[in-house]
Amino acid sequence: MENYQKYLNPETLAQLHGLELQARLIVEGYVSGLHKSPYHGFSIEFAEHREYVPGDDLRYVDWKVFGKTDRYYLKQYEEETNYACYFLLDCSESMLYKSEASAVNKLQYAQLVTAALTYLVLKQQDAVGLATFDTGVRNFVRASSHPSHLKQLCHVMDVSPAQGETSLGPILHDLAERIRKRGLVVIVSDFFDDLPTLMLGLKHLRHRRHEVLVLHVIDPAEQDFTFVDPTLFKGLEQLPEQMTEPRSLRKAYQREFEAFLTQLQRGCRDLHMDYALLRTDQPLDVALRTFLAGRASRLHRT
Repeated sequence: MENYQKYLNPETLAQLHGLELQARLIVEGYVSGLHKSPYHGFSIEFAEHREYVPGDDLRYVDWKVFGKTDRYYLKQYEEETNYACYFLLDCSESMLYKSEASAVNKLQYAQLVTAALTYLVLKQQDAVGLATFDTGVRNFVRASSHPSHLKQLCHVMDVSPAQGETSLGPILHDLAERIRKRGLVVIVSDFFDDLPTLMLGLKHLRHRRHEVLVLHVIDPAEQDFTFVDPTLFKGLEQLPEQMTEPRSLRKAYQREFEAFLTQLQRGCRDLHMDYALLRTDQPLDVALRTFLAGRASRLHRT
């Protein structure tokens, strides 16, 4: 796991200082200050201890542990854990695409986004989990709020190669059933899939009362279609190669792509989901700061 720091640029993290990834909806869990909880009081099933932080309720300090260690720890129970944020990371073959306009491919950019936001959530003392997928769920790491969890999640991303086709709809149905405690679900993908099927999967997550953030990662060439000379396009996700004349296709292609973006954005809006378009030619700190600051502004208005 020694390579996990490659996902965490100190300059990017410095630019995100003071920002938080908060849950807008009521989530299942207890945390001081950031999130509302539907629970009042505590269940009887003990889960673990966590270190006291200023603002915690002193009624739940474990005084026996204090007597032995001279440090303050709170008893946590099964329904008291902080809100869980799950990142769903697309590792399908289309995420390998990179044009000359970008320094990294879509998967690498998505990994950097996921790592930076994971860092923020853990810094808030909230729990983070991760699922990687292509045609199916390849890795599923349950949420934890322990600081060392960041290393594990980065390691999972490191050993998750891009392969296979995207099959988002069925995957979202699967994960909606696996993630039982409602919380925050962040999907990081290029969303190149059948939109009606995809929307049904998103609806399932909302039916389970999760808050869902849609982070749409694209390469600038996919939107701008800047190709000029006759170009051989290599097929991804088992599609064949295709020789084309870009100039004759540009207007029709851009019209179709913008229609795809509009439909996805409208679908997210109808389901009350936050949507952000992240282009891989954007500096990561600028993209994330714009998204988080905009989201915080919307939360304060609600």
